[in-house]
Amino acid sequence: MTFTVAIDGPAAAGKGTISREVAAHFGYAHLDTGLLYRATGRRTLDGTDPVEAARTLGPGDLGADDLRTPEVAQAASRVAAIPEVREALVDFQRAFATRSGGAVLDGRDIGTVICPDAQVKLFVTASDDIRATRRLIELTDKGHDISFEQVLDDLRQRDARDSARTTAPLKAAEDAVLLDTSELSIKDAVDLAIEIISERQG
Repeated sequence: MTFTVAIDGPAAAGKGTISREVAAHFGYAHLDTGLLYRATGRRTLDGTDPVEAARTLGPGDLGADDLRTPEVAQAASRVAAIPEVREALVDFQRAFATRSGGAVLDGRDIGTVICPDAQVKLFVTASDDIRATRRLIELTDKGHDISFEQVLDDLRQRDARDSARTTAPLKAAEDAVLLDTSELSIKDAVDLAIEIISERQG
């Protein structure tokens, strides 16, 4: 059985958490496509050419323990704007999406570019302040010394860059269901996503 769930949205809106929980609930495989770009971005910080980095990604790159830093996040956003980088990573994502047993992919262009025929498309969003607060908690818990203002500015820069790029910009697919998590608990957001997916499964 092939059943694809595409979950898009900006940083810290909750799409990663929702995707993992949804995949676990239905027994589907899960791919955080942002990790592909974070791993590529991380390699560019060491001087590797972005396109070369994308074409030669390995399991070790995806398992690196520093992919969630602000520096890597910014690098990921920069390399994601390069058409050749996105092209290099598209085939991997599409192959994952069509694996038997079902798949959940989260990112920024899953429903619009990677899996336009996905059976379910969700666009997860939240207000800027809510997203910045969530990301600040995440970063400070990991020992990063950063202010709310810095996190908010970082998120807005990424949003602007991701939305303005000419190749696969961040936007909701026309047939995506909007899921605003600003006022929802994690459990409520996950439950709502599961309900939407269950309805589409028939």
